[in-house]
Amino acid sequence: MRRSPSSRISRLLLAVLVPSFAGCAGPSADEGEPAAPSALAGPYLGQTLPGLDPQPFAEGIVSTGMHTRDIAMTPEGDEIYFSVQAGPFATILGSRLKGGSWAKPEVAGFASDPRTMEIEPHISPDGGLFYFVSNRAADGSMLPEAERGQWERADIWAMDRTEAGWGEAYRLPAPVNTDAPEFFPSTTTDGTLYFTREDPETGRNLIYRARRDSGGDGYDEPELLPEQVNSANQFNAFVSPDESYVILGVFGRDDSEGGTDYYVVFRAEDDTWSEPWSEPLNLGPQVNQPRGQEWSPYVSPDGRYFFFMSTRQPYPEDTPDALTLEWLLEFHGGAESGNPAIYWMDAGLIEDLRSLALESGG
Repeated sequence: MRRSPSSRISRLLLAVLVPSFAGCAGPSADEGEPAAPSALAGPYLGQTLPGLDPQPFAEGIVSTGMHTRDIAMTPEGDEIYFSVQAGPFATILGSRLKGGSWAKPEVAGFASDPRTMEIEPHISPDGGLFYFVSNRAADGSMLPEAERGQWERADIWAMDRTEAGWGEAYRLPAPVNTDAPEFFPSTTTDGTLYFTREDPETGRNLIYRARRDSGGDGYDEPELLPEQVNSANQFNAFVSPDESYVILGVFGRDDSEGGTDYYVVFRAEDDTWSEPWSEPLNLGPQVNQPRGQEWSPYVSPDGRYFFFMSTRQPYPEDTPDALTLEWLLEFHGGAESGNPAIYWMDAGLIEDLRSLALESGG
């Protein structure tokens, strides 16, 4: 168990990072000369690469003790985005690598209006589209005050990549978005969109898949995925670019470690199994916590690392003999304070589970 970083250390780390892009819709393609080298340089915000033991990601920079969830990266790994929530506010932060140095994470311009909420960023495998979830009105206007801070209007939005960065946000049309809430976009190499839709009659969350239409500009009617994927109350499915598996949060299964757990379901490309999809496999106690909540999975574009949100709260080894306000503030400002934080680990666990699925015949 590592000691939680103090807020003072976090501020010092952030102070040496290069300037942010908070005023832009996204990072621009060219912002002049690279800034001076920062304390965080290299891939993945310059963090020490993890093994099979999950570690908080970028503690003090991304995982700060705030309610932090959802992560997305460009295919080149030079832009990183993540979601934070604080009371009625939900937004997306981002950082960009330029000249070997990472910019200080700041609220992205498209997600800076306090009257709307934005979460769940996703960047397509080719880097051409940025998806996110927003509760803004369908025409992009701001919500009446009485409707702010609520997700009843949640829809999937997107932005196209341009020479200047990310373009204007637009709401995906029907049949993807409906009067029901839609959440957590994730896409394959061929543009197939996976997402969560809440059933308005039962309140159950279900995973859908929408293929690109023949024109390539819209989507065919979404397909409700089979019971192997929709086995209980599930949500937030990350699909691999080759569509060979999905990782999703599931609540209510008998084989759960407790709370909401991550499961992986593998897809047979040649449909040689009895079903095109395998039975869901729990990612196990290494990832899922008996009293934790896990509901936001992601695999890095290079396929090497598994990122996930978790509400872990281990008992600190350095607990003092007597609690003080200073110690409590320091503990609260660390990743493992019980608030949602982003963890990462080697993605070899997924391949191990794939082998297990193949051995069992799906």
